[in-house]
Amino acid sequence: MKKLLLLITHAGALLVGIALGIYLLPILVEPESPGAEAIAASQSGALFSTDFKRDLKGSDFLHWGEGRLTLSANQAVFEGELAPGPDYYLYLVPQFVEDEASFLNIKSQALQVGPVKTFGGFILDLPANADLQNYRAAVIWCERFGEFITAGQFRN
Repeated sequence: MKKLLLLITHAGALLVGIALGIYLLPILVEPESPGAEAIAASQSGALFSTDFKRDLKGSDFLHWGEGRLTLSANQAVFEGELAPGPDYYLYLVPQFVEDEASFLNIKSQALQVGPVKTFGGFILDLPANADLQNYRAAVIWCERFGEFITAGQFRN
């Protein structure tokens, strides 16, 4: 009985350690976010902008983002905060979505802009084939766990 109790408690501690590692590792290896001056300079010439909000249907206490995303002809610039996590990507999508199921339905039509490695703002270059007129919204998605983080509509 004592060995079973030890096995259960040690297995529980191991699971808690793994969960904490999954959560903390992206924070520990996060590169430095671009500064306010770099973000402001990159936002000039913006063609579109949208606000990411925490209270979307697919967001929860571990998967959220809030702030402003601006899009120019060649860059996506985010000023705000994202919940820390691994393997985030910015996508441009043809219609606004606010949860996992909706995004998965249109993921084949989405344009993957690039990886999001910082949680306090980012600047990403748009791919050469990015025609903003083909898209209406932006989504932050966690590829590793298939989790919706946040989204915003920049065109009606």
